[in-house]
Amino acid sequence: MLIGEVARRSGVSARMLRHYESLGLVRPSGRTGSGYREYSGEDIRRIFRIESLRSLGLSLREIGRALDDPGRTPSALVDDLIRQTRERIAAETELLTRLRRIDAADPAGWEDVLQVVALLQALGSNSAAARQRAALSSVDEVPVPVEALVEAALSETEPNVAGALRWALARSGDGGPALLAEGLGSPAAEVRERAVQALAELPGDEAAARLRDALANPDDVVRGYAALALGTRGVAEAVPTLIDMIVEGRNDTDAADALSVLASDSAAADQIAAGLVDRLAHDTTGAPARGRLTQALAGIPGTTASRALVELSHDGDRAVALTATYLLRLRDTR
Repeated sequence: MLIGEVARRSGVSARMLRHYESLGLVRPSGRTGSGYREYSGEDIRRIFRIESLRSLGLSLREIGRALDDPGRTPSALVDDLIRQTRERIAAETELLTRLRRIDAADPAGWEDVLQVVALLQALGSNSAAARQRAALSSVDEVPVPVEALVEAALSETEPNVAGALRWALARSGDGGPALLAEGLGSPAAEVRERAVQALAELPGDEAAARLRDALANPDDVVRGYAALALGTRGVAEAVPTLIDMIVEGRNDTDAADALSVLASDSAAADQIAAGLVDRLAHDTTGAPARGRLTQALAGIPGTTASRALVELSHDGDRAVALTATYLLRLRDTR
């Protein structure tokens, strides 16, 4: 079969077939009387093998080695191809992400594009100072897409930089709450904590709704941050979690402060006091927890809390009784 016919049947151009021949990959088995290349059936099968291996990403040199060395096993070569392909996909994915973020910034001109690129690079810098400057400047200059700020906030380990990123997120507009809420489901505890901390500093109804959802999170730390943030916003749904935190001794002082904020409404104050009293009466509530619950009643106004303190002043636990007596005296002096 002549080269033109081989090219038509195989889909490999005559020029490429000549290139294969120059590299020694395929040598036509014969020549016609006129000196034209003539390919045998075995030559054509080799061409198809070459094309199959090319489809896997092998170089022509690697293909030649694979075909001419029967003892060469494919496992190491395939493993190397898998590694190279993963690296290439990762690089392309990173480039696509960067391009999408530049597009989201809606740059007016190339100067804006370069500025966004510089800020994105600074957010990924090894220098904490550079990352902090990028976070602080992302609000006043060409805005960095919220997706980039969220990614940076969820991976930041330096407290000052993390604070700057949360500040920038709070001023970044829409999109932040939903993206941060995804971080609450991360398998990494530190990522979940950073996500809820950032959510707690975001204004608006959507952030509050995401924090409400976080009250059901299986992570105690996430629930605690969400409850503290909602308590300061006057959201009564946080009360059970705040009481749990006092019982368990997790940020109990902050939890008691949040309850006192919620208790500014008289109806809410009575409900909170009733909740504290109910936990005080629970059989499984140990002495340290009963002491913390008694102290929490100090910040709750109203008759329900006062009656509870009177009863607790006669409690069998001397520490609880003394605490309740002291708190009653403070209430009388106000």
